[in-house]
Amino acid sequence: QVQLVESGGGLVQPGGSLRLSCVASGSIFSTYATGWYRQAPGKQRELVAHISSAGLINYIGSVKGRFTISRDNDKNTVVLQMNSLRPEDTAVYYCKLQTSVRAYWGQGTQVTVSS
Repeated sequence: QVQLVESGGGLVQPGGSLRLSCVASGSIFSTYATGWYRQAPGKQRELVAHISSAGLINYIGSVKGRFTISRDNDKNTVVLQMNSLRPEDTAVYYCKLQTSVRAYWGQGTQVTVSS
């Protein structure tokens, strides 16, 4: 069983930065793709950034140039560095690990961008 624990959310002013971290338990993290999703009130959960086991990365268009995803397989960690934050980035952010059998999700961390 894999557990994912996110941290780093909070309240930030527009234009500010936050760094989200997600630590996975167990020993399979390096084998699979992982990523960050977000869900705003009244909206569907959407993929924000994805990184494969080989390090291939993609982002949704609205965060390109502002967010950076990275992974450290030695620490079982995936990080989302978020810069130039906007009010529309406000959401609960979740990390996900996609194995060949199932997806594992973290509990979510709230990000609020407001003045």
